[in-house]
Parts: sequence; structure tokens; C-alpha cells
Amino acid sequence: YKRTKMKILITGGAGFIGSNLAKHFMTKHEVLVVDKFRSNETFSNGNLKSFGHYKNLIGFKGQIHCGDICDRDTIKKMREFKPDVIYHEAAISDTTVAEQDEIMRVNLNSFKDILDIAYENGSKLIYASSGATYGDAPSPQSVGKGENPGNVYGFSKLMMDEMGREFNAKTGLHIVGLRYFNVYGDGEFYKNKTASMVLQFGLQILSGKAPRLFEGSDKIKRDFVYIKDIILANELAINGDSGVYNVGTGNARSFQDIADILQREIGVNLGNEYIANPFASQYQFFTQADIAPTIKGLKYKPKWSLEDAIKDYLPAIKRIYNSEFK
Repeated sequence: YKRTKMKILITGGAGFIGSNLAKHFMTKHEVLVVDKFRSNETFSNGNLKSFGHYKNLIGFKGQIHCGDICDRDTIKKMREFKPDVIYHEAAISDTTVAEQDEIMRVNLNSFKDILDIAYENGSKLIYASSGATYGDAPSPQSVGKGENPGNVYGFSKLMMDEMGREFNAKTGLHIVGLRYFNVYGDGEFYKNKTASMVLQFGLQILSGKAPRLFEGSDKIKRDFVYIKDIILANELAINGDSGVYNVGTGNARSFQDIADILQREIGVNLGNEYIANPFASQYQFFTQADIAPTIKGLKYKPKWSLEDAIKDYLPAIKRIYNSEFK
């Protein structure tokens, strides 16, 4: 895309992916981060309502607006910024939340406002969709095939994809939805229990404990995708073709692989502790992204294997262990 200075709006910019995008773009562009930030409000499952954390934005150079994307004054602020590109990452992203009304309101209703802001300003819109849109569809998961979300979060994202497609067809606006698969990397610690198993196993191993895995973890596979590949896909989406795309590696790996690679990289052999899987009935045992359309439409080629990415991520995991975890 053109190297001229752009105005980039990032919603959910204090979250995991949003903060990585904010820091990536801040040196060349004018960036406005909008985030609700965390409070002690929780859902009925006990998890926080908002995961945005100021520590994710330490070192960020740009504007920050603390506000809820459902509030009129926040919408006004975003509109007045007149963005060239909008990265819409803000959402309730916890798949175990039972409050359907709140998820639909925050994820779907607010998307209409974001679309309107993009339309008024002629902004390019790139938003976070999710692999959760597939539910237990057979692997490899392909956009438009067998989408059967197993939770209201996945459903809200599927409806966003639908709304985005319709809006693009009607207006010709540049709209790209990215269905992230299992993202891991620096900046995810403040997602608490919803952080990746790469981080959770890493912290367990650094504490001298054997990683705790579900029984049969050598057969439970996910398309784990490193944050640096996610940033790459988001950057390519500025000039790619409008549409909905999977962002993964196209290569599923097991949870056992993660535990083994981490022990090898950390230089320990603590064995493994296996526990029964309490979610077995509603669990995705195998996800793998079909990325052929992503390669074609966005020119996206993932660069990071699980081995290389864990090696790259490990200094940050150690930093978190030493500063936050002990």
C-alpha cells in the first residue's frame, strides 16, 4: 500500500491483537486507539467483561480514547478522526460467555456503526472475524462451508461476516474480514484464562511444573498462528481483495507438540500431567484453516512455524514469568 502517512483507527487497541497492530503502525502512521479498558465487571462465568490493559500499550506513540464502541460519544470521536483505515478488533471475544444479548449488542450492533463510519469517510475496513464461526465443521475449515458456530460468540462473528459482505456488495467499500484461528504471542497475557496454551504451558514449565494437558492431547490439533503472521495478514488486507479470509498457517499441530517444543526450548524434561477434558462434548478436536483463498486474495504466506515462533516468543514468556507471574 502507499507509504504515505495514513490515519489508522484501531478499536480494541489495548487488547492482544489491537495493541500489536497499534505498535506496528505507530511509527509510519497516525494511530488512534479506542478501547474500553478493563474494570472489575465480570460475566456470569466469572471472566472479565473487558480484557484491554494499559500495559499492552506501554511504548505506544499515538492517541488513545477510552470509550465503549456502543456509546454515542465514542462513535462521534471515531467519526471525527476521519480514518483512512479502520482495524476493528473490539469485541467480547470470550467463547464461554453465556450472555447472548450482550455479545450480540457489542459484537453485531456496533459493527453497523463501524460500517457507517467507514462509508462516510471512504475508509478501508479490516475487522476480526474468527475460526469460531465454523463450530465443529470438518477440517480443513473453508470460508462458506459448514459454518455451524457452537457458541454465541462464533454466531455473532458469522453475522458480522454476512453484514460486511452485504455492505460491500451494496456500497463497493473495501471490507476484509479475517477469521483468526488460534493466535498466540506477546501481548496475550492479560487475556487471563483465554490466553493461548503456548503461554499457559510456558508459565507452568517455568514454574517447574509438568504441563497439564487434556488426555489424548497428541490427537487434539489446532491451527496455531503466531501474532507476527496475524500482523502481516492485517497489513496485506489494506491492498488485498475485499472478502472474508481464514488466517492460520494451514498446518494443524497438537497441544502435545506445544508442550514438547517448550520443554525442549527451555531445556527441561518435566514430563506431562494428563487430566480429563471437561469440555469434550462441545470441543473442537481438530481445526485447520484452508488458506488457499487467503494466499490468492491477500498474497498472504505465513512465515512462522510453531518451532520458530515459540523460540521467538520465549524471551517474552520469560519476561512475563519474572515480572507478572511470580
